[in-house]
Amino acid sequence: MRICGIKLTHDGSIALIEDGRLVFCVEQEKRNNNPRYQAIDNLDAVVVALAEQGLDVSDVDHFVLDGWWGEGESQLQVLSGATPLSLKGAPYIESRADGLLTSRDGTGLMLDGRSFPFKSYPHVTGHVAAAYCTSPFAEAGQPAFCLVWDGGTFPRLYYVERRGARFVECLFPMIGHAYAAAGYHFGPYKQASRTNWDLGVAGKLMAYIALGSVDENIVTVFQELYDEHFGTNTALTRPDTPESALEAVHDYVDASALRLKSKACEDVLASFHSFHERLLVREMALALQRHSHLPARNLCITGGCALNIKWNSALRAAGLFDAVWVPPFPNDSGSAIGAACCAMAADKGFVPLRWSVYSGPALKPSDVPPEWDAAPCSMSELAAILASNKPVIFLADRAELGPRALGSRSILAAATSPRMKDHLNDIKLREHFRPVAPICLEDRAPDIFSPGTPDPYMLFDHQTRPEWRDKVPAVVHLDGTARLQTISRTSQHKVAKLLVEYEKLTGIPLLCNTSANHRGRGFFPNVAAACQWGGVEHVWCDGMLWTKLSEQLAVQPHLPAKNERMSTVKSILLGRDMTPSL
Repeated sequence: MRICGIKLTHDGSIALIEDGRLVFCVEQEKRNNNPRYQAIDNLDAVVVALAEQGLDVSDVDHFVLDGWWGEGESQLQVLSGATPLSLKGAPYIESRADGLLTSRDGTGLMLDGRSFPFKSYPHVTGHVAAAYCTSPFAEAGQPAFCLVWDGGTFPRLYYVERRGARFVECLFPMIGHAYAAAGYHFGPYKQASRTNWDLGVAGKLMAYIALGSVDENIVTVFQELYDEHFGTNTALTRPDTPESALEAVHDYVDASALRLKSKACEDVLASFHSFHERLLVREMALALQRHSHLPARNLCITGGCALNIKWNSALRAAGLFDAVWVPPFPNDSGSAIGAACCAMAADKGFVPLRWSVYSGPALKPSDVPPEWDAAPCSMSELAAILASNKPVIFLADRAELGPRALGSRSILAAATSPRMKDHLNDIKLREHFRPVAPICLEDRAPDIFSPGTPDPYMLFDHQTRPEWRDKVPAVVHLDGTARLQTISRTSQHKVAKLLVEYEKLTGIPLLCNTSANHRGRGFFPNVAAACQWGGVEHVWCDGMLWTKLSEQLAVQPHLPAKNERMSTVKSILLGRDMTPSL
């Protein structure tokens, strides 16, 4: 049984599940240096994605479209070749408490000149299905609560078990985009627009708040204004429209701006974050008390707000649940997987999905610019280059799913120089308050971070232990935290083998890890794109190292660039040259 899930709107993607196994998921932003959040504007992308796996569209048994905004149904506009189509999909939110798996059946999905029937499930159902079916709870046959909090919805709590899922309640009447909306009123991203849905602001604010401090007087103001604007709101099932819900948020933040004129923006935003974090934990605890008859003590967190690592960590640390799971694609980058999981759940129940986070697009052959020299490079040689404080673009196998670079499309660098973070932010054209994440061998993580638990997808917050802050300053955020990614030293992924070699050489079991991409675009799709960007002088891909030639070497290509590089590597391995280049 082959099920193809399709997410047409922002974070457009195509996923294929075959007999309970995820075969691939291709996000459009990860093709051809496309912009972040790229939609699918032409169904030919589906034909191409299947053909890359050796499949024709007729080889698929079921096509499933992710639902979207609309009154009772969504209207999805897309091209098929040169032909415009208007497809009717499911709505964003289920229409009744037990209607999560109620589909809207349609016809006229034109693929490669042929028409196919399709099903469409509510958008939130896809979030629930993707989060639970990829969780350890599904594998163990255990029930779980599932918190879905998207930019345009209130935080919605569901209860999921193998035989079905149902809506429990909304926790409070605040859409997830409130976080970014506050940034439109305070701080570096302040703007006049009240209708903007900038999907990138929230993550930047999560970094920016480390510049400030929580002021309890400011928290009190937010509490008072929250009670005034939302405390008596009983319409918790859904916002009337995303636009009206956003307007209510802006009215709330407008009122706070009038009372907080004298306060520093970074303190206001830090306090705003803290107030909503406490609100989330408190309302979750109260909801569990109201539904204590439900036996689950596991939690899945999904939707765009699940990218807020501090809120995830607060829920995990609150002691309300035995275990907390956040998939690596909690935002809409996982919606095509979720759509396919909906059809799987409708047929078999919420069964576990067999999957790997490294199921994105494969690297394609490409023509590298002539000013780059290529030579074989072992992991020990690459570790030595990194130990000399030279960043390396690291490309391996298939891309990771979701928005985080997890070692397949990464820029890696030594974390031992206090200037490396600024250097990486500079070449990425990012603000200096933005953090750089560590990728660390799992068994060593508790020595360096607290709690240092296994976190393979970079979705929780960890404190850096004081004795390590001066040893790995490039991965320590302004507030002492780190967005940790762990990986087992026995993993078959090439980045694990590199970390083992780097640890042997330096005693440090971690590296800086940031995404390999143009600003505002998806991961580099091939070596050529990385070299054309040219932000660093080394690109490693599957055993080969491309090195940007100096101006002298570029005009005299017969010079022994490889031998010169190997001499440097040998010096480092022998401990004679550990002078940082930064």
